[in-house]
Amino acid sequence: MRVIGVDPGLADSGYGVVEERDRQLSVVEFSTISTSKDTPFPERLRLIHDEFTRVLREFQPEACAVEAIYFAKNAKSAFQVGHARAVFILCASLAGIPVFEYTPIQIKKALVGVGRAEKSQVQYMTKMVLRLEEPPWSDHAADALAVAICHINSSRFSAITGGQRVVYGRRR
Repeated sequence: MRVIGVDPGLADSGYGVVEERDRQLSVVEFSTISTSKDTPFPERLRLIHDEFTRVLREFQPEACAVEAIYFAKNAKSAFQVGHARAVFILCASLAGIPVFEYTPIQIKKALVGVGRAEKSQVQYMTKMVLRLEEPPWSDHAADALAVAICHINSSRFSAITGGQRVVYGRRR
């Protein structure tokens, strides 16, 4: 199974491709997609679309796992992240890739076992699970890898329990 995890943002979005083979997880690729605040908003969304479409074509994941928006202190910022998040979901959907959503609490619980884990704990467990020498250089990419790991762990659990999960309007 090959999964791409996404930590959506307008200025910086992380993505991480994780593959599972023989119950072992490994990193295929991780990076960020960045846009400048000096670039008009619609152009920033197009840049995210174009780059993520390229990434999907290159790495051909079987599933896309996206972190849910969890903050709303600044409404304008939340809406902008929401727009960027929608671009990621749309790109995956247009590529025929099922999209799954996980809250930060679900992601932390899947990696650390505690829904209120600190960011440093999530990064440490991501490094350990993926057998990396160093944590990823980008917090956004590290978060995206954690989302991908969360999806793989969740899929394993669903396979064991026979549970079905909603995939944006479809049952899998």
